[in-house]
Amino acid sequence: MASPRPEPLLTRTYRLLGADRRFYDSASKGTLGGNRRLRIYGRLDCPNALRWIAKGHYVENRVFFADAETAVAAGYRPCAICLRADWLRFKAGETPGRA
Repeated sequence: MASPRPEPLLTRTYRLLGADRRFYDSASKGTLGGNRRLRIYGRLDCPNALRWIAKGHYVENRVFFADAETAVAAGYRPCAICLRADWLRFKAGETPGRA
């Protein structure tokens, strides 16, 4: 009797937006979420984004980024609610997402 073949391990992939504004599959989760229409990025636990998602909005425009540098390179600005310090730097004309 032949031994059963082991089941292939299922690996989860995540769809992230790159600096070139193209989606790619990643083995790692994105660290930031964003709104494609508004070109805003923020923390995944942003209270403002979560409020809109709970109302059923925003989900179809949701994108994810590996990091802030990628979001900025893709033309997104930081959220004024959850990334206040980065947003203030953005408003002052500085590059957000960098110390």
